[in-house]
Amino acid sequence: MSVLPAMRMLPSPDLAKAMSTEGLRLMFPLAALHAALWPFLWVVVWSLDLPFAVTSLPSHWHAQEMLVGSFGGALLGFLTSALPEWTDTRRVSGRPLFLLAGLWALARILGLLALENASIIGLIFDQAWILFLLAYALRLSWTNKRTDLLGFILFVTAFAAAAAMLRIAMALELYDLSESAIRILGFALLGLLGLALARITVPVTNLILDSTEKTSPYRPHPGRIHLSAGLAMLVILAEAATLSDAVRGYLMIAAGAACLDRVAEGFVGREGLSFELGGLWLSSALAGTGLLVCGLSLIGLPLPWLGGLHLALMGGLGLGVLQVLSIAGLLHTGQPLRFSKTARMAILLLVLSVLLRVLPEFAPSLSLPFGAYGLTSALFSLSFLLWAKAYIPLLWSPETVDQERC
Repeated sequence: MSVLPAMRMLPSPDLAKAMSTEGLRLMFPLAALHAALWPFLWVVVWSLDLPFAVTSLPSHWHAQEMLVGSFGGALLGFLTSALPEWTDTRRVSGRPLFLLAGLWALARILGLLALENASIIGLIFDQAWILFLLAYALRLSWTNKRTDLLGFILFVTAFAAAAAMLRIAMALELYDLSESAIRILGFALLGLLGLALARITVPVTNLILDSTEKTSPYRPHPGRIHLSAGLAMLVILAEAATLSDAVRGYLMIAAGAACLDRVAEGFVGREGLSFELGGLWLSSALAGTGLLVCGLSLIGLPLPWLGGLHLALMGGLGLGVLQVLSIAGLLHTGQPLRFSKTARMAILLLVLSVLLRVLPEFAPSLSLPFGAYGLTSALFSLSFLLWAKAYIPLLWSPETVDQERC
């Protein structure tokens, strides 16, 4: 009899199938809930005084959980769905997908509590799913004789190495190495975002311009397709080689300019101001502006490095992830590409949370209600909770399993 309550807690077969049909159906909601809850708990409940962090810095745990946790979870869902779609191969689904999600989730529980004594266990859990992604992309590239996946392979490799380096550096109290690993993680994700936008923006723009899909009026400028991603890789190499601040600064300025150049992809008329397209080019604008601020700070201008980093990662990368979650969540459940009011509110709250996070960096005398991080953390969390409210019923509904439009 004691087994029955536990059995009732398990998802029904239809729900389990809907959740695990493809990676994004399972991982996008989990990543969104993680982004909503972990920062909020740290700031509002524990006031950044993490329960079990003694020698490690709360800021390093925060960076790890946002970059490897929230955004890494979205990456896991995206690549396990997109790679088989691009190569016309069978998707990862069912038990293997639940296993990957379990590895990711176990590492997140350790990260929530900042369990220093379990750093090696967290390292193993995270590396397991990241290295699976790398091996999966390599296998698809090799068996299908595809070279267009090499960019993703290079950035996932950098992501895996930086994630491992951050765990080890935190355990050994190598604070400078931890900071370098965090930067490489962020640049790797920005590079992956650039590659993803190169593939996503064109069909999405054409779908917005002509919902009948009979014409393809938009053609991208070939020079900007992979420019931002390529320059992001140069920044990673410069960081790994510990080159001077000036060299890294100028490379960041170049990468930021390439991101800003992508804003021109939104110049398609009034449709470019829609939430569906506007969020894509605004993501590039925030990433580019943040990289410019970071680069100018490194070459000696009195600009806040941390403000630029949050503009690029919390703003550019965060908004980019939310856009991908929103667009794919509609197209992979057979819905029209029109964001709901809830999804639009989520985007607005995310942008507002970013502005409130960076304003004190540029104006140190500015005093915000609920402290420096209270309001921005609450708005950031609310944005992803609203996304979850709008999309989990779609992604986990058995009725939408066979209605994909991609």
